[in-house]
Amino acid sequence: MVDTSLYAAFLAAALALCVAPGPDMMFIVAMGGRGGPVTGVLAALGVAAGALVHALSAALGLSALFTTLPVLYHVLRWLGAAYLLYLAVKAFRDRSPLVTGENTPADPSEPGRRRAFWQGAVTNLLNPKVILFNVAFLPQFVNPALGHVSWQLLLLGLTLVLMGLAVDSSVGLLSGRLSSALRGSRRIARGLNIFSGTVFTGLAVRLVAAPE
Repeated sequence: MVDTSLYAAFLAAALALCVAPGPDMMFIVAMGGRGGPVTGVLAALGVAAGALVHALSAALGLSALFTTLPVLYHVLRWLGAAYLLYLAVKAFRDRSPLVTGENTPADPSEPGRRRAFWQGAVTNLLNPKVILFNVAFLPQFVNPALGHVSWQLLLLGLTLVLMGLAVDSSVGLLSGRLSSALRGSRRIARGLNIFSGTVFTGLAVRLVAAPE
């Protein structure tokens, strides 16, 4: 169903993309830093869930709507920026300790495990640049002569999601373990919250200010 030479080239390109620091990885680092390793991993799972929706949309041709209807791109971009700023405000206002027990948020204002998943998913879903990336990147590794173009796109998208999940969950785990090791210091906990808020703010600015 796929061209093996194209698929091999895709694996190499996808791996390079997944290990390169990007908005999703920075988001996961911030979430793991605030909530611990479980929170970091679940944030990565949420990002992967959002990426899976994007992959399915690309395979079904729905993502192409954003190239034909630019207004959808701008609406989604501003919604995504507003959501990231909301997370930034929550982080900046948080004065609670980092964690009190094994991977357990110390305060309801800390990103809970279930909440971390949904925040990761929403952040990824509201990033129209991910949609446009799939539209531009995945078709380069499709061989129309083999037929089943939608299935080829789906396989490529699923591969990218799984590779990203493997890398991002490792990053979330490591950042969470580091934060857990430092959880006894309120000053460090406050610094991590400020770091998280700064990351969320930077991602919001990047989303609306980066060239389209």
